[in-house]
Amino acid sequence: MIRIISCGRMKEKWMQAGAAEYLKRLGSYDRMEIIEVTDEKAPESNSDAENEAVKKIEGERLLKAIKPQDYVILLDLKGKTLDSVQLSEKIQDLQSHGRSRIDFVIGGSLGLSRELIQRADFRWKISDNTFPHQLCKIIVLEQVYRSFRILHHEPYHK
Repeated sequence: MIRIISCGRMKEKWMQAGAAEYLKRLGSYDRMEIIEVTDEKAPESNSDAENEAVKKIEGERLLKAIKPQDYVILLDLKGKTLDSVQLSEKIQDLQSHGRSRIDFVIGGSLGLSRELIQRADFRWKISDNTFPHQLCKIIVLEQVYRSFRILHHEPYHK
């Protein structure tokens, strides 16, 4: 099973439709689940200390959804980049070595708590660009779908 655990909910209909489409496509390859935890309000007037407190609260919510045996791939701007083939190889390697659940974890708009970073088994930087964390869900779904197409030698990844 592959899960996306993220902070915040997809509110826009086009994002919901995109996620639903990829979840449908992925159904023939593996079980997929999206878990969305509540994000905290973080006004621009927040102090650094208040922002750290928000990250800590959001991190605790995300960590509650993760089981000790889960393999955690944390989306992190300071992580390692993987191209689509490398990601497919990572998924295949994890699944062939008995990892029954892979969690892709997406933090809130302020970033990641120290505890969440420490829990990560792998930190993945999806791009040098910055994306809204809600859009990252669709990007992760697309990349996981692309990975399964690559692993099954099916056209799509050109």
